[in-house]
Amino acid sequence: MRQPSVRARRVAAASVSLVVAAGVAACGPEDDAKSSGGDSAPHKGGTLTILNAQPQDDFDPARLYTSGGGNVPSLVFRTLTTRNRENGEAGAEVVPDLATDTGRPNKDATVWTYTLKEGLKYEDGTPITSADIKYGIERSFAPELSGGAPYLRDWLAGAADYQGPYKDKKGLSAIETPDERTIVFHLNKPEGEFPYLATQTQFAPVPKSKDTGTRYESHPVSSGPYKVVKNENDGEHLVLERNPNWSAATDAERKAYPDTIDVRSGLDSSVINQRLSASQGADAAAVTTDTNLGPAELAKVSGDRKLAARVGTGHFGYTNYLAFNPKVKPFDDPKVRQAIAYAVDRSSVVNAAGGSALAEPATTFLPNQKSFGYTPYDPFPAGASGNPAKARELLAQAGYEDGLTLTLTHSNSKDFETSPEIATAVQDALKKAGITVRLQGLEDNDYKDKIHSVKSEPGLFLAHWGADWPSGGPFLAPIFDGRQIVKDGANFNTGLLDDKSVNDEIDAINKLTDLDAAARRWGALDKKIGEKALVVPLFHPVYKRLYGSDVKNIVISDWTGVLDVSQVAVK
Repeated sequence: MRQPSVRARRVAAASVSLVVAAGVAACGPEDDAKSSGGDSAPHKGGTLTILNAQPQDDFDPARLYTSGGGNVPSLVFRTLTTRNRENGEAGAEVVPDLATDTGRPNKDATVWTYTLKEGLKYEDGTPITSADIKYGIERSFAPELSGGAPYLRDWLAGAADYQGPYKDKKGLSAIETPDERTIVFHLNKPEGEFPYLATQTQFAPVPKSKDTGTRYESHPVSSGPYKVVKNENDGEHLVLERNPNWSAATDAERKAYPDTIDVRSGLDSSVINQRLSASQGADAAAVTTDTNLGPAELAKVSGDRKLAARVGTGHFGYTNYLAFNPKVKPFDDPKVRQAIAYAVDRSSVVNAAGGSALAEPATTFLPNQKSFGYTPYDPFPAGASGNPAKARELLAQAGYEDGLTLTLTHSNSKDFETSPEIATAVQDALKKAGITVRLQGLEDNDYKDKIHSVKSEPGLFLAHWGADWPSGGPFLAPIFDGRQIVKDGANFNTGLLDDKSVNDEIDAINKLTDLDAAARRWGALDKKIGEKALVVPLFHPVYKRLYGSDVKNIVISDWTGVLDVSQVAVK
């Protein structure tokens, strides 16, 4: 799920999807993290309505950019592994899905072997085989089905130039299927986090005989508890009904309580929250997977005890931060960057993001979740409100006794992340340290183009990043691995850091298959990088989402930070 504003899918939407997403200690309803939403046990049957702003377009497992299998997609597509469907920290774990385990690596984690469970079937009753998973992955390489995560092209041996099975029927030699239940992946370098990657929808099985190319998304063949019976206006209206050949005996993760899932998208966010608040008719059994409560809406909800009890609170692995380009003066001087870090008033930034209910102050780049390897540190401790005196001292050491004038680039989108509210809070804080900040607001597309180009990247700007899965790897590597600097395309290593010791440590951690040990190393690396003052972490978002009065069994994991529709029951 990387940067939701760039991927526009992820996990914050997810995944996205982030993307997306679009994933930070998640909890369930305000009054009880493990509540079922009522006194009765979850009920089987009924219709769950999903009210969303963004349509569930590209409903093809090859084209979806999701982590953990996604939210709505995970009802139709099963993958080799998936996320653990539990509240909070436990939900950030990877668990088997179609496979019997999370994968068996060779000694150096360059070969991963999976065995499929027995009795797996598609919606038409035909068996799911390892060849179907191989084919599903291969078709994700087809240019006409692009959009999914790029890792398979990067990780699979000899896959960089593969163009998919429609053009190259020989397939990928890096994937072997010695029998119908075994699949083996050969990688070009050690990847201890391959079990996380195997949660992506590209690992969903696709029967070759039923593949209709770009039309497959209108009726993909289900391997999950629900099948698609209607897909209108490119995912704007989806209707899912039970897959009679799905067996709960092979699926420990999805509860599949409702008989029908009715997904309606293209709605205004305020309308979604109004409908969920009123909970009239079918809306009483409704949820949203992509619409948060804003500051004003949250204030109203908080004043109503019954409504407040219907707010799910979650956290996704996501950080909002100030980014420096050290190739632009005066940010080439570490003391200037450190001065800005000391001058930032995180309490005012949090207020600008909607208050403490919607944002948590950050001093680490990694989100404050165990799975990421969160290690508390603050290399430039300035308290909640900043330390302008220390900032002035550092500026004087840098030769700016009389202060300096800077430009801060931000987006004009009202997203409470990289928007004018946050920029103004930073501007006000830096003024106390003798730094005059001029604000450069750009329309969102122009903003993205400018900050993600090495040629046009400004010296100081607002940025954010979300994880494709709950680990330090997809969080730190894209931003700080020098080998990921892209000079003629979308670049995310904004500090243009190319430090051999950092690159080598990323490689060393990637070899680890003990994910707890890897997490500790990611945390230590985060601290090492943080001392370079290439970014100033500002805050981690908190997701607050309403659900209908008849919705039960609320589960919100640290993987997605949002309500898991695979667990929901309705009256």
